[in-house]
Amino acid sequence: MYLRKTTGPRTVTLPDGSVLSMADLPPPDTRWVASRKATVVNAVAFGLLGREEALSRYGLSEEEFDSWRKAIEHHGTAALRVTALQRYRQP
Repeated sequence: MYLRKTTGPRTVTLPDGSVLSMADLPPPDTRWVASRKATVVNAVAFGLLGREEALSRYGLSEEEFDSWRKAIEHHGTAALRVTALQRYRQP
């Protein structure tokens, strides 16, 4: 198997003990669901993927990414579900 050279780590261990690798990241043209959003946020938070790289790879704005990160910090992954936006939205 051929592994492409990268400057960062190939895998990171999350606080729950699971391992996140570059292969676990969603494809750039993904359909966004809560679990995929959480995967990208965790990849950036734990150093697997740089913030700027994530923004450019997935075509995200800084505001959108920050809203995902804040939702996870305050309410967990469930807050990323589109059907739950109004429940977790701040007035």
